[in-house]
Amino acid sequence: MNRDGPRIKLRLEYDAPLVLGPGKAQLLRLIGQHGSISAAGRQMGMSYKRAWSLVEEMNAAFVAPLVDSSRGGAGGGGATVTPTGLAVLRHYESLERLLTDKGAADLAAIGALMKTEEP
Repeated sequence: MNRDGPRIKLRLEYDAPLVLGPGKAQLLRLIGQHGSISAAGRQMGMSYKRAWSLVEEMNAAFVAPLVDSSRGGAGGGGATVTPTGLAVLRHYESLERLLTDKGAADLAAIGALMKTEEP
């Protein structure tokens, strides 16, 4: 068992079809930090093509895009997380905190029922 306690990985599945989980949430965070889909993807160890594919999937699933991007060129490209993207990320992180905080007793109870490692 993890010495720091259990980790919660929230995975939301919608009929859109969309799966919103820790990877896409991290991609949104990093796009917001770097202003770049390629830089965010690189930091996560994924290709630009994969990062762009995930952005397209998220953008297509919501009423408004989560990421706005401009093509490269002389002035360079860039990407920003839109207000809708920030709202989705804020709600996702709120759910993570809720599960961690309100579920602490249940997480501890499950942990207490697990086998302990032999010394």
